[in-house]
Amino acid sequence: MTLSAAEKKRYDRHLRLKDVGHKGQLKFKNARVLVVGAGGLGCPALLYLTAAGVGTIGIIDFDDVDESNLQRQVLFDINDIGENKAHAAKKKLSTQNPFINFIVSDQKLTNKNAIKLFTDFDIILDGTDNFATRYLVNDACVLLGKPLIYGAINKFEGQVSVFNYKEGPTYRCLFPVPPEPGSVRSCSDVGVLGILPGIIGAHQANEALKIILGIGTTLSGRILVYNALESSFTELALEKTTFQPAVSNEKELVEYNYDFFCGIETGIYNSISRVDFEALTEETLVLDVRESWEEPKVYNKKVLEIPLEEIPNNLKSIPSNEPVYVICQKGSRSASAISFLEKEYSFQNLINVSGGMIG
Repeated sequence: MTLSAAEKKRYDRHLRLKDVGHKGQLKFKNARVLVVGAGGLGCPALLYLTAAGVGTIGIIDFDDVDESNLQRQVLFDINDIGENKAHAAKKKLSTQNPFINFIVSDQKLTNKNAIKLFTDFDIILDGTDNFATRYLVNDACVLLGKPLIYGAINKFEGQVSVFNYKEGPTYRCLFPVPPEPGSVRSCSDVGVLGILPGIIGAHQANEALKIILGIGTTLSGRILVYNALESSFTELALEKTTFQPAVSNEKELVEYNYDFFCGIETGIYNSISRVDFEALTEETLVLDVRESWEEPKVYNKKVLEIPLEEIPNNLKSIPSNEPVYVICQKGSRSASAISFLEKEYSFQNLINVSGGMIG
């Protein structure tokens, strides 16, 4: 495989770099990188992998572009709203660099399809936003012996590392067990500074490029933590643990219940669908744990508006002797509120509105 005249012109600044040059650019062209999630982290990572000339780039994302994504997911604009993210990303990136082969999947990543989707790629870049999927991505990479580029963001802080590289630490070395459900709130709950995923996603792409070239020092065995408010980087050491892998073959991976492991399927609270909730009478008591500005409001029921953060200071306002239906936008904050009230204060009358008001 060689570089065409057009490619040589496009990658001129790489060719002039002593540690890249023609040989390194051919390594990029021959490389195959899979990006799991075309969201806040995936968008900048995809932009820079594409611009660098990584020859084959996979994109997995089952979600559609939403208007709330545009604050940080820089590949998309208002014309993409409602379109699948993976397909929308390919459309944009193909115009940026026509020399790249994009392999797109709009399937939801599961333990049943992960091995098949990962097998043909050299490096996996994780742009997902929940613990269950991160454990799944990690375990699939361990089974396949593929390096994993990890990134995570929350509010004003992000972190990057490289897992499973040259027998280095894995994600399970960082989190042998998942955090308690509700203890780490998602960006959809607490927000995130729009520029932060750009910074972290670009660092993920940089780690992938270093691995392809075989130059520099990767973040294997190190966690790089960035604080956007302080404009500071902190580096934490991460050692490989002696924990046995959670799964040792594809059959075990398929049978492993990641939701249960992460406390998502705990069965500690009752739930009701939004349709059934909306059909309840005006006498229904509702605990709304959203912020005051969030829509849509509930007007046809008795509503207690107590944002999740303020629940510990308003316990006396929440009845414990009658059914209380707990709502938020997508169902995660309401589940966190119920988990907290049941575990810490023995509430037994709370019902989660599954999927929330817009989920």
